[in-house]
Amino acid sequence: MMSSEFFGNWFLPGVWITVQVTFLSAALAFVIAFPIGVLRTNRLWIVRFLAGAYFEIFRSTSSLVFMFWIAFTVPPVFNISFQPMFAGILALGITYGAYASEIVRGALAAVPPAQREAGIALNFTPTQRLRRIELPQAWPEMIPPFNNLLIELLKGTSLVSLIAVADMTFAGDLLRLVKSESAPIYTLLLALYFVFAFVLTRGMRLLERHAKKRVGQTPEKTSLFGGMRSKSTIDAVTGTGGAK
Repeated sequence: MMSSEFFGNWFLPGVWITVQVTFLSAALAFVIAFPIGVLRTNRLWIVRFLAGAYFEIFRSTSSLVFMFWIAFTVPPVFNISFQPMFAGILALGITYGAYASEIVRGALAAVPPAQREAGIALNFTPTQRLRRIELPQAWPEMIPPFNNLLIELLKGTSLVSLIAVADMTFAGDLLRLVKSESAPIYTLLLALYFVFAFVLTRGMRLLERHAKKRVGQTPEKTSLFGGMRSKSTIDAVTGTGGAK
């Protein structure tokens, strides 16, 4: 099905590009999510409005169309040039950063008011309350929905193949055109996406266990495909929590 030359020159580099796009987009989304999520809890309405506008705009925008806009509209309009891979990372990072910011906002809102009142009683500044009280308690609740978004981001990286980024989907589709074989190629791609998603999920669950231990919670052990049982979760889209 796949010659050693194609495997070495196209498919393995495509896998590496998929890994790079996933982690660089996730890093950008993470950097965006926390300040936007925190600003959406600010006392000043103008700050909440601007942060909320970012969330609403990019939550309601197609990541694929946004990617096309960055790749094909920005360079001629602003007379700049960049690699298509940069456009893909930027579009995915900004879009998923908007979703992740709602998770941050929802997790911070779920911290019991008594905890904030205790910080006020200790004469903590708002920044100190956020850093020492709110974020440590909210962080474990953010990890499961962050994991869901990370898996969605991984699968969304296949969109970069449409702007000529030679990720593993692009390489697989190229091989399909050459060999006229669809079933084995797309089966291999599905298996690879599953393996990557599974590895990411296990890593995020280890991170969740560590985060819960740091705040005095003891998560139950998990099976190979099972999740940890928790008192509450934060929805990946709405940022709201619910009892389990």
